[in-house]
Amino acid sequence: MTLRIFKQVLLICALQQIGSLFFTHQVLGQSPVTTSEIGFGIGGANYKGELSPNYRFLNNQPAITAFYRRDISSPITVRGGLMLSHRIIDDNTFSDEAYDLPLHNWRQAEARMSFAELSLIGEYNFLDYYDLSQSPRVSPYFFAGVAGLLYNIKVTTENPDLQPTLNKPFETNVAVSIPFGVGVKYALSKHWNLGLEFGARKLIMDRLDNVFEIDGKRVANPFDNDWYFYNGISLSYTIYRVNCPPPYKNKPGILD
Repeated sequence: MTLRIFKQVLLICALQQIGSLFFTHQVLGQSPVTTSEIGFGIGGANYKGELSPNYRFLNNQPAITAFYRRDISSPITVRGGLMLSHRIIDDNTFSDEAYDLPLHNWRQAEARMSFAELSLIGEYNFLDYYDLSQSPRVSPYFFAGVAGLLYNIKVTTENPDLQPTLNKPFETNVAVSIPFGVGVKYALSKHWNLGLEFGARKLIMDRLDNVFEIDGKRVANPFDNDWYFYNGISLSYTIYRVNCPPPYKNKPGILD
């Protein structure tokens, strides 16, 4: 029920974001001031799939981000970002011990992963965050975009029948995902910003955890692709640029 409500809210936000692209009046060429931001963040990356079918906060592993953000109009900003995550404690693996299902008990598997994500994201700000007359300056936002993922994974199992198939060295693969989520920005000063964000990444494949087929038999749910998540806090610095008006063009007249 909670996931269904979350998806409905995100759908409404997405429709509002698309509508703003057509109905906003303050485009970049007309804005007297253009802003861009450079920032970094720290947080946690998570995984949900065959080996961990429920989102569990304890499955978070350390992650860092770096990003560049630029305003397109009053409500719309575009962000390019890099996210890196690495499991630094071997014994702390992606797993879910809160279930007792036959398939999971048979697999007895868990995974160690490292991520490198490059993303291009559009953000819709619900308030005019770049209006310097506001005090305090704060705005919740919704974001969606596309990302490329480079990941390293190692799956291990305690089932002796599956060990020859699953217990392999680390493998490196690439994937494409659709990131979306929500966040909030707060202005610490004219130039410094504090951010808090939670985002989900829906993969367009079901092989993130390398659990798909074993000896020609499907052992994964074919109707539910894998997911990964990022939640964290960020600090960014805003650069302001004053846009000069276009040069005056003389028009032929009686005084020319």
